[in-house]
Amino acid sequence: MNRRRLIPIMLASLWMALVTVQAGAEQSALTPLVTSFHVHSQASTGDLSLDQLAEQAEALGLDAVVLTDNFVLRYEYGLYPLRNLLKRTFSIRSVLDYGLDRYLTDVAAAQVRHPKVLLIPGVEVVPHYYWTGSLFEGNLTMHNSQKNILVFGLARGEDYAALPAIGTPGSYHYDLASAAALLPALLFVPAIRLWFRQSARISHDGQVTYRVRRKHRLASFLLAGTASLLLYNAWPVGDPIYSIYDDHLSYRPYQTFIDAVATRGGVTIWSMPEARDFNQFDYGPLGKVTVKTDPYPDALVMTSGYTGFGGIYQDTRTVIEPGNNWDQLLGQYLAQRQGQSPPFTVGEIAFHGINRDTRELDQVLTIFWVRQRNVTGLVEALRSGRLYSVGQYVKGAGLRLDQFRVECEGGARGAESGESLDPNGARDVVVRLRVTAVDQSAHPITLTLIRSGQVAATLTGVTPFEQMISDPGAPPGVWNFYRVSVQSQESEILSNPIFVGPVPAAQYDEVGRPIQPALGAAPVPTVRAQGL
Repeated sequence: MNRRRLIPIMLASLWMALVTVQAGAEQSALTPLVTSFHVHSQASTGDLSLDQLAEQAEALGLDAVVLTDNFVLRYEYGLYPLRNLLKRTFSIRSVLDYGLDRYLTDVAAAQVRHPKVLLIPGVEVVPHYYWTGSLFEGNLTMHNSQKNILVFGLARGEDYAALPAIGTPGSYHYDLASAAALLPALLFVPAIRLWFRQSARISHDGQVTYRVRRKHRLASFLLAGTASLLLYNAWPVGDPIYSIYDDHLSYRPYQTFIDAVATRGGVTIWSMPEARDFNQFDYGPLGKVTVKTDPYPDALVMTSGYTGFGGIYQDTRTVIEPGNNWDQLLGQYLAQRQGQSPPFTVGEIAFHGINRDTRELDQVLTIFWVRQRNVTGLVEALRSGRLYSVGQYVKGAGLRLDQFRVECEGGARGAESGESLDPNGARDVVVRLRVTAVDQSAHPITLTLIRSGQVAATLTGVTPFEQMISDPGAPPGVWNFYRVSVQSQESEILSNPIFVGPVPAAQYDEVGRPIQPALGAAPVPTVRAQGL
């Protein structure tokens, strides 16, 4: 071969090799971050200090703790028409009382003292609640006091303060209409005039004297008192963006809140959407007041632009079952494949501490695959879907999803959680899976592979479990997504989806059986999807 032609070929080969090495290095740069997600400290309703939480996390072998201290817990009810004057307010310790800047500063200081555990500051927010019924009729009810959204990724206290959540400065708007609340101040003008008004009196000898009459002083006092009460009732001067006495707002307050967080660069997580809360309080002659929050799985469908939701937590969970809300949303995303990102799931521990919890910080985990071990890296992994959730209910017997990957062309191309793979004509699309146990022991498991809301395969085995699954039943010519659910007696796993582009139609042999594509050298056996 001509030497002049050989040199460019060698350079091109070297360049391709360097690109391949760099791509592999970038992929290997992803490191797992074992995280306890949704944790409260003494800054709000938690029992433990930031230092104690960090020490517990380190002792349990955790890499990170996502703090979600209560943003504001201030509830009120007022009697119409003087709702601010005749009202009862109930408050619980929260970050807003603690101080937003102080909270962020204290988390940063604790991070310096405990460098082995990443502490992520965040808040748990009640964007809106509302009242129905009547105190006098004995059926007064407060709704949605536990309809929560988790927020993190905001760097400044002013960003949190500006969020439109009930009880915060950001929940009011100011305009000419709201300024009308100051009109009662005009009553002070006649009140002052009446106070100093003097009446003339002519004596018998023709002399004129002046004196302040008692009735004028009384009228002045009444006008000033009325003006003061009306101004107090109108405080704060701004109007709430959404009234707590309006029961027809549906999800408008929540969508406004989600949009506000996104504008400031933060992420939002619908917290435990199927958890319920119900309490009744007896006020004697005034009857009972009910405080309740119904499950809200419809929030996932009725709002948009949020980053994710709780998929594993210790309560009812049906939205993650095959074909339910989550799969429907993922299907809608595939149908559009533009604009907003799909929602991903996290595991929520909802940890408050030793006085309110029997569970430990590691009973529910979220495993992030991050490029940077900091807030930015965790937020990027969440937005990209590079994470899965684990519930581990027996100490030391938790499961780990070491591999969940869709490949084609003999493994030359592939995608992992949150990513997309376009086979581009390749037929050898396979799903690689590897599940292990933390204690390295053999634990029986059941693994369910879900394809676009349908169960594509159900496999049983023991850990360490490793399989490669081909799915000849995948509908050709359309985009699909795959996700995995793993169950054992001691633990469970919920993955996030992998999106896979159209595959060619299957070919069949002379008796009508689908011809399996050539898989090349496979380190593990190929398992056909159940029922296909």
